[in-house]
Amino acid sequence: MSKPLKVVAVSGNLKRPSRTLTLTEALLAALGAVLPIEAQIVELGEIGWQLSGTATRADVPAAVEQQIRAIEAADVLIVASPVYRASYAGLFKHLFDLVHHEALIDVPVLLAATGGSERHALVIDHQLRPLFSFFQARTLPIGVYASESDFRDYEIASPALRERIALAIDRAAPLVRAVAPSTTHSTAASLAA
Repeated sequence: MSKPLKVVAVSGNLKRPSRTLTLTEALLAALGAVLPIEAQIVELGEIGWQLSGTATRADVPAAVEQQIRAIEAADVLIVASPVYRASYAGLFKHLFDLVHHEALIDVPVLLAATGGSERHALVIDHQLRPLFSFFQARTLPIGVYASESDFRDYEIASPALRERIALAIDRAAPLVRAVAPSTTHSTAASLAA
């Protein structure tokens, strides 16, 4: 791999401090420790207020358009959402409603979520995987779920969560290594032309 992979991490947090953002940053750091990456974080809390009044891609402000284009041009995505009423956040879904439906074909996506208790852990397989299957993205084998008890003062406090992060990255790294920046996004590049 000659060039660093463009990794875009989307954090569905709507406020700060955020456990979701903490988890997103930890996954990004763990991936960066094993692979050369060029990282960018898209924080829903920073752009959500601009998204809430947009119905179509043509309506989004330039700053949001840049974030959407970054998602579409990523070699790898890390996507994390807090769980609200057994699903991802509505604005999180709206952001991905604006992403071109062919832009993420074959893009590896590491899924993550945070919630108040363990009872929401299936959100990764029941909500996030189907969303990214629609995009024909390659969801990576192990998602990472973290509950409120895994954190203390918005910092990771659980050794078990750290182990889940390490395992997810360990299982993802060989699949992500196979992605060469020169061969990804032929579809996205043609969409932008």
